[in-house]
This record gives sequence, structure tokens and C-alpha cells, in this order.
Amino acid sequence: MGIDAGDAANLAPCTDHGRGCIVNYNDIFARAIDRLHEEGRYRVFIDILRNKGAFPNARCFAGHNGPKPITVWCSNDYLAMGQHPKVITAMEDALHDVGAGSGGTRNIGGNTHYHVDLEFELADLHGKEGALLFTSGYISNEATLGTLGKLLPNCIIYSDELNHASMIAGIRNSNCEKRVWRHNDLAHLEELLAADDPSAAKLIAFESVYSMDGDVAPIHAICDLAEKYNALTYCDEVHAVGMYGPRGGGITDRDEAASRVTIIEGTLGKAFGVMGGYIAADKNIIDVIRSYAPGFIFTTSLSPVLVAGVLASVRHLKSSSEERDAQQAAAAFLKQSFRDAGLPVMDSTTHIVPLMVGDPVRAKKISDILLAEYGVYVQPINFPTVPRGTERLRFTPGPSHTQDMMTELTQALSEIWERLALQKAA
Repeated sequence: MGIDAGDAANLAPCTDHGRGCIVNYNDIFARAIDRLHEEGRYRVFIDILRNKGAFPNARCFAGHNGPKPITVWCSNDYLAMGQHPKVITAMEDALHDVGAGSGGTRNIGGNTHYHVDLEFELADLHGKEGALLFTSGYISNEATLGTLGKLLPNCIIYSDELNHASMIAGIRNSNCEKRVWRHNDLAHLEELLAADDPSAAKLIAFESVYSMDGDVAPIHAICDLAEKYNALTYCDEVHAVGMYGPRGGGITDRDEAASRVTIIEGTLGKAFGVMGGYIAADKNIIDVIRSYAPGFIFTTSLSPVLVAGVLASVRHLKSSSEERDAQQAAAAFLKQSFRDAGLPVMDSTTHIVPLMVGDPVRAKKISDILLAEYGVYVQPINFPTVPRGTERLRFTPGPSHTQDMMTELTQALSEIWERLALQKAA
């Protein structure tokens, strides 16, 4: 993801100064950025600060007239646990107890009792024998899939075509055979499985909730195929952990499928509100990844302050469904509000509320107007995150977004749709 095939060839590489081809590096970099501007997909990072205890309210520092109050609509802190008093108190206590940093890698100075406790809680959350912490969900995917593909003999990884960039990177780094199956298309997956050598090691990699479309994988049916063709399963639950199931274990928890999935991967930076990633699996798989994955072995471990916050968040969400219920109600209300206004909201069975635009320049324009005129912050989602022609705005209403906020948002979008003469839903 990021650079199209052929992009590099289109960036004028060199100048002849009588000594052969001399690479003009500045020209290459400038053309790369110019291309993004021309296509309307140059990314601008907003400068904000969230207001503690008042999410989704924040302050925007863009411009020169001081901070402007805004409402955040695109945060992946889905349940506002990053603002929860239990989480903040736990982090403050840990900071005063042990200090700021971890002290090194897990092998050298960076293995604390906080890490051990959190891995126990995460293994318990998914009903697995063990869990392993990483510094991010991206790294947990890349390191685990890359390591498994190298260790399993003649391994073939079957990857859903909409899998996250981190999964794609891990599969690529494994240097093993790969097959890409059409999104959630079980017939195509089985066709690929049946065509390959029965003696080859196989791993089916997929997500539970796909964050750009908001749809869900048929986990039990995938596991049925895995059992039929003797394949392992790897389920990325980053957009579902904390959000679904009686204890927040994700879609595998909700659908009672966790015991059938070989490896469950999750994040600590979305519904749990802090930072980090992890895998949960049987003790042998955990030990293998712990012992072989460079992305785990050679990086400084998460600060115990962060781990303490996650620990409080996981424990709270195991016993509280209040945040999950409120978030689901908010998502349902916003989807219906968009539909009633004729806005092109995409079908979604989850907490993700995507609004189709279909053009990167218009998506950016809508985002800019919302921020400048309405104090509404939502980032446009462009290629390569989504396919070209499917650019969108992605809203993530949470338990702290009120119905009044959602009604005002719908009115703002309706006005902008009329102003820009955009097509409404049929």
C-alpha cells in the first residue's frame, strides 16, 4: 500500500551532467508529493488536543487565532476509555510507582509485572492459554504473520482481499506462498484451498470487523473450511475487541467462536483507549512468536504506565456493557439520521458509519468545510486505505456523542451536500 506499481518509474530519476545518469533526489521526492496533491489524496494531520473528561470535545490549533472548540467524529477510541477515570487513575498510580519508561526490551529490563498481568487478562478474555504484548496492533500483525510464514513448512497464507496493510506486510515479509481470496467469499476461499497441496501448511488470515465498510467476517464458516483443509486460522479483532461480546472479547466472543480460531489478534489503542497490540493463542504458539519474531524481540516494551492503563480498561470492560450498549445505540441513531436525510450512508452492521463520497477532492472539501464552518472533525478516507472511487467519510459515534450532536451533524452534512450539488441516496 502507499505507492502504486509503476509510481517509481514515473518519478523523473536523473539528470545527465556528462558523467552518465545523476540521480536528482529532491526532484524525485517533490514529484512524489506533487502527485498526491494532484490526485487530491495528500494527507493533512490535524493539530488538536482532547479535553480530559469531556470527549468528544477537543481544541483545534489549525490557523492563527488560537484554539477553536471542535467535536471529534473519527476517533478510534470507540468507547472513550482513554478518558475513563479508572484508566487515568491507574496510569497516574503506575507513573508514581515505577516511573515513565519500561527500561528496555522484554528480554533486557523491560518485562514488568504490569506486562505479565495484562497478558494473563488478555488470554483470559479470549479463552486462550497465553497472550503476547506488542507495541502496536500493526507490529503484532506484521511480526506474527511474518514469523509464522517463515516457520511453517511450505506455508501458504490465504488472505482476505480487504485485510489491513499490517497483515499484508507480515505476509509479504514471510516470503511464503500467498493466495488472496475475494472479500468474505467462502466459495472462492474453498476453491483456493482445494487447489493446493494437502500436505502444505496453511493459514487463513482475516479480520472480524472490516473498519472501512463496517461488515463482519463469517467466522464459523471460515473455521469450518479450516478444519476441512487442515488450516490454521488468524483473526484480526482490532476493530471489535472491547466492542462486542458479553466480556468485550470481540466478534469471536459474541459469536462463541473464539475456541475455534487458532490465533486472535487485537489492539489496545482503540476500544481499550490506550496503546499497544497483542495476540492470544495456545502456549506453544505464543512461545514460538515470543522466541522468533524480531518485531517482538528487538523493540523496547510498552511503558508500564500505558500497560497499567490498558489493564484497568480491559478489566472494566470485561464486567461492564454500559459503554458497548451506548455506543451501539449511537451508531444506530446516526445511521438512521443519515438515511432519513437522504445521505449516502453505506450499509454497515457494526459501529462503523461510512458515508460514501466517491471522489478524493470532494471528500477533502467536505471535511474542510465541516471543520472550518461547523467545528466538526472527520478525516476523509482516500486511496490506498480504500479503493479509488470509493473515497468516503468515516464516522465513529461513541457513548459520549449525544443525539443533539448527531442531529446537528446530519443537518450540517445535508447543507454541504446541497451546496456542493452532491448526489444523495436513491
